[in-house]
Amino acid sequence: MREILSDLVAEQQSLDQFLQRIHERDWKLPTPAKGWTIHDTVSHLAATETFGAKVIAQGQPAIDAVDLSDLDRWTAEGVRKGRGKRYQEVIEWWRNGRAAVVDALSRIEARDRIPWLFATIGAKTFASARLMETWAHGLDIRAAMDGRLPVAEDEEPETDSARLYHVARLAHSMLPYAFAQAGETYPEQGIRVQLMGPKYSRWDFGPEDTDIVIKGMAGEFCRVAVHRMRATDTNLKAIGPDAETALRLLRAY
Repeated sequence: MREILSDLVAEQQSLDQFLQRIHERDWKLPTPAKGWTIHDTVSHLAATETFGAKVIAQGQPAIDAVDLSDLDRWTAEGVRKGRGKRYQEVIEWWRNGRAAVVDALSRIEARDRIPWLFATIGAKTFASARLMETWAHGLDIRAAMDGRLPVAEDEEPETDSARLYHVARLAHSMLPYAFAQAGETYPEQGIRVQLMGPKYSRWDFGPEDTDIVIKGMAGEFCRVAVHRMRATDTNLKAIGPDAETALRLLRAY
């Protein structure tokens, strides 16, 4: 758990530092997420982290106490709660929630199971999902601020960190679920994903002996998985019909 938690904290701190540079008036700027401002986006992160900490502490009773039959409505409730807070309060809300999650995760094993929304997942996967959501919403916030702040080279939205490995691994691991949700049959031989990460690192997931392969840049693969890019707008290469289906269904949540 040490590696994923270290990367999770680093991803959160990176976004936190970016938020510190945003003027109060710009917190009301719209993001690419329809209907959400920067303020709303951080409120969503704060509400989710706070709920996550409660679930880790209380287990299934915390899930049972909440109506998750309409996930969009549940998500909107967290955003509405944030709209009654000043932006400084929203940041502190998020900081407290994420710190509670990291502390709780640091006390359990990677394979321990955590009930979450509609399924029970491993603690390591839970941490990866929190990193994924922080990164994805960070993309929205940075897009909203495009051209409004001087940006260092290593802060450019298209400049990814090695922490993206966790998002890529999560997206690949969710392919069977994505196929099932779409009513498609996942190929028995599995799907191989071969990506080039930051600094020309090579990330491979899936069986080596399958002829169903997705190749390309990790940044594009992950952006497709969090629905910030369309696969047709990338240079990702799908080898085999099932690989094309996988790209169409790719998701990290």
